[in-house]
Amino acid sequence: MKLLGIGSRINHAEYGKGVVTNVTSQHYWVTFIENGLETIDLDSNFEVIEAADGDVDAVSFFDVESSLVNILKKWSDASEVVPIADKYKGGKLILEPADTNLKPYELPIDTFFHKITMVRDRLRVMEQRINASDLDEQGKIDLQQYITRIYGSLTSFNILFKSDSHRFVGQKGG
Repeated sequence: MKLLGIGSRINHAEYGKGVVTNVTSQHYWVTFIENGLETIDLDSNFEVIEAADGDVDAVSFFDVESSLVNILKKWSDASEVVPIADKYKGGKLILEPADTNLKPYELPIDTFFHKITMVRDRLRVMEQRINASDLDEQGKIDLQQYITRIYGSLTSFNILFKSDSHRFVGQKGG
């Protein structure tokens, strides 16, 4: 089966006449005169009024975007949006010195939380770069153990995370 190119005109039994506006690995995106935008399977039953020439890239923009986001998450220090626990939203962190003559330091807890998540994300990137490096296996294991201990030191901040899946995990059982 030859794929239709963008701009091909078709007549579909259910939706009527339309123009192919995008092609993915599984669907045609067709804008129909009477029914607007619909996605139909590549092997749907329809009449080809006029096939547009040209190569069709069977990867959609969505597929490309999803792949790029996954690559960026894996190899950069771009961070995902991590929600703070509801009870701490809008709160503040107050550090009071023992000396009452000194002024306490206040920081919005959202700002502090953002810094904690940035540390976590950069540790993850470091971990990935260590794994991809030319270090020998023992060197990689040694550095991984340091990172695991760092995660363990940061578990005190887990109360700030809304979702358990975003929390720090140190060494287990030991």
